Amino acid sequence: MALVVYSFDQLSKFWVVQHLVAAEQVPVLGPVLQFYLVRNAGAAFSIASGSTWIFSIAAAAVTVFIVVVARKIRSVAWAVLFGMLLGGTTGNLTDRLFREPGFGVGHVVDFIQVIGFPAVFNIADSFIVASMGLFIILTARGIGLGGQNTRSTTARKG
Repeated sequence: MALVVYSFDQLSKFWVVQHLVAAEQVPVLGPVLQFYLVRNAGAAFSIASGSTWIFSIAAAAVTVFIVVVARKIRSVAWAVLFGMLLGGTTGNLTDRLFREPGFGVGHVVDFIQVIGFPAVFNIADSFIVASMGLFIILTARGIGLGGQNTRSTTARKG
């Protein structure tokens, strides 16, 4: 899963950088979905754009955490979740490490703009958000990394 997400993210960014002009809107589904190339030095909504190196360190830490935790995963759903998160995190980390203006402070390529949503994002961002949605569902259902339900039968009846 991580390799699929990472590849999809990087290939889409490669295509976008090669074919789109920065800050030019390209309708995909009319005004509902547009491509709009921007380079983001910050986090979501360009927050903390002067702290790019911090996001690089955080993404590297998340990557290490996922690799360590992956050994404990016995649930397909959790494996999918961590695969989506790892692919998305490493996709954006690759931008921060290897894009301009330099190593560790590179700007992330964002290009997806959805009507009514105040930020431009990319494939990696989409999978990171989707993984958090799956995290909420699995946690709410009490499904542990091993695939077992972590809630007792008694707790569910009450």
